[in-house]
Amino acid sequence: MKYLFNIILLMSSTVLLAQGPYADRAGLAGSSAMHKDSSAFIGWASQCLVQRGLQDTADASSGYATVGTVSSAIGKAGLNGVVSLGDGGKAILQFDYPIYDGPGPDFAVFENSFSPTFLELAFVDVSSDGQNYFRFPAHSLTDTTQPIGGFGAVDPTNINNLAGKYVANYGTPFDLQEIPNSPLLNKGQITHIRIVDVVGALNENFATYDTAGRAIQDPYPTPFASSGFDLDAVGVIHSSITSIRENSLSTIKVFPNPVEDEINLLGVIQKVDFQLSNASGKIIKNGTTQNRIAVNELESGFYFLKIIENQQLRVIKIVKK
Repeated sequence: MKYLFNIILLMSSTVLLAQGPYADRAGLAGSSAMHKDSSAFIGWASQCLVQRGLQDTADASSGYATVGTVSSAIGKAGLNGVVSLGDGGKAILQFDYPIYDGPGPDFAVFENSFSPTFLELAFVDVSSDGQNYFRFPAHSLTDTTQPIGGFGAVDPTNINNLAGKYVANYGTPFDLQEIPNSPLLNKGQITHIRIVDVVGALNENFATYDTAGRAIQDPYPTPFASSGFDLDAVGVIHSSITSIRENSLSTIKVFPNPVEDEINLLGVIQKVDFQLSNASGKIIKNGTTQNRIAVNELESGFYFLKIIENQQLRVIKIVKK
């Protein structure tokens, strides 16, 4: 069994040269992958409901996916296992605090792929009332002239706005700004996120399609108890808890924010330790300061400034122009 797994891993890890226009695999330049330990995450899903799909949607006798329970998708990624959705299966997640549309990605979805190219994909829908759902515009440029099979490789640079783009422990980020506006969707108060497994079949009776009407390929069939998208977790980046962390824990203020050249600190009586990390959790710089931190060399985007004062940790979101 171990030998078979190694063969599968080797097959699905075959090096693919980046062909598409979208972000590359975790660890490579241009990747949007977010590690589960990133300081960008301020919360995780606290409730989950699952509607399982068949192990093989083309075979009604195949039975349903069975791996994991709803509790597997609650809490931080990598801690509680995964819940397998099966072909076309769904999971609806809720949170302690509503998610809002802030600068950059607002949340990230984690899957448990053992390979950077064995990508089991899923659509992502959001709702602000638990009834009306709106889908992220998803794109798949994977070749559809022939099926990739149950252990085929998917180039992540051909995938956009589909969960499961990255290997285990790395989340796929989603920015609410990319969903078209609707009077039925309040992007300032997202209460539900729905994950819907993509069936990677090319047979039009079972295929699923991206926003442009292209059939989406991912490993199919996978007639196992762990069939379909394996939901690990959903990490929250922007929610109403952000203001609690930033405002009630410290008198320290930063200005300007957004910042161009230098972060100035107000309310610091003595020198404090600081750590500045990007959205993926990579530490950009750290040290000790009392009043200013130079950021002129940083690329535009959002960062997280950790300040340690009197053995207390403060986290302040910084936007670099």
